[in-house]
Amino acid sequence: MLVTRHLIKLQSCIRLNTTDTFTHRLRKAYSSMESPKSVYVTRPDVASVGLDLLKKECNVTHWSEAKPVPREELLRNVQGKDALFCALTDKIDAEIIERAGPQLKCIATISVGYEHIDLNECKKRGIRVGYTPDVLTDATAELTLALILATNRRLIEANKEVYNGGWKSWAPSWMCGQGLKGSRVGLFGFGRIGQEIASRLLPFKPALITYTTRTERPEEAKRVSASYVSFDEMLGESDFIIACCALTPETKEIFNSSAFGKMKSNCIFVNISRGGVVEQTALYNALKEKRIMAAGLDVTTPEPLPLDDPLLTLDNIVILPHIGSAEINTRTEMSRITAMNILAGLKGTQMISEVEL
Repeated sequence: MLVTRHLIKLQSCIRLNTTDTFTHRLRKAYSSMESPKSVYVTRPDVASVGLDLLKKECNVTHWSEAKPVPREELLRNVQGKDALFCALTDKIDAEIIERAGPQLKCIATISVGYEHIDLNECKKRGIRVGYTPDVLTDATAELTLALILATNRRLIEANKEVYNGGWKSWAPSWMCGQGLKGSRVGLFGFGRIGQEIASRLLPFKPALITYTTRTERPEEAKRVSASYVSFDEMLGESDFIIACCALTPETKEIFNSSAFGKMKSNCIFVNISRGGVVEQTALYNALKEKRIMAAGLDVTTPEPLPLDDPLLTLDNIVILPHIGSAEINTRTEMSRITAMNILAGLKGTQMISEVEL
């Protein structure tokens, strides 16, 4: 398509007023041609809508396997590229950015998180960064409710009993869990996802929903009948604690031995933010020693979790493989937005969602 447009332009040049020399017009036509930009995509298995958008205007190459691109492969293929389409599993540090070269204009990640990208290096080099924050809010909030219910009603544990012969008969105290009705639920983080989680909790009739953030959000809290409390108050009073915060230096491993020690013995801890907000050895000890009732995780450190990790030996935990946004329409829209962010970055126009550097 690009070649056809260039040929048409040359043909029109030849038909122009013969008082101008052919050489002059030919040089002018060639000077107006802009080579298509090059984009490297770190995965081939993103929804095709994003790749199709990029291929209409850019030269697109990508890693060939449906798994994280090896670092050496990324280092080799990012050279000379104008843009990079990456995922949360790709560490885009100074070495990668340096290897790409000075023509690299933008990096877009198909994720809401961007801690895998060296933002300081991008700022220094004037590289714009796109991400996909809003589109996955509903899917992640839905998954959070599913994880809460699977954990507090012991669904995975009970399901195993169906297959291993543990289900003998009905029994009045067997597989009893803890209900949401009348409970106190604490949200650590109260951004878009936290607010959507709160709105979905309301039909379950909790007695109280609280939240903890650096800055109070009274208007947003009012819409979901939530109240602001300090972190220590949340730890000591909640029957359910849901981590839905960003991973920052302040939140890194904030759920540690001290935090778990302040929780109620019937507390259920759920993490759908980042594995790094939890000190996992402390969580394991709290669960094993029954200092808290149970935990539900959609994120861990590392990912995937090794099969010999101690957490996998416990019955009172549900672990999912980071599938908060794994809903078909959501992942399709994430691919589209990532591609649109790249095209905007290459053209110098406004991205749909851009990280402020």
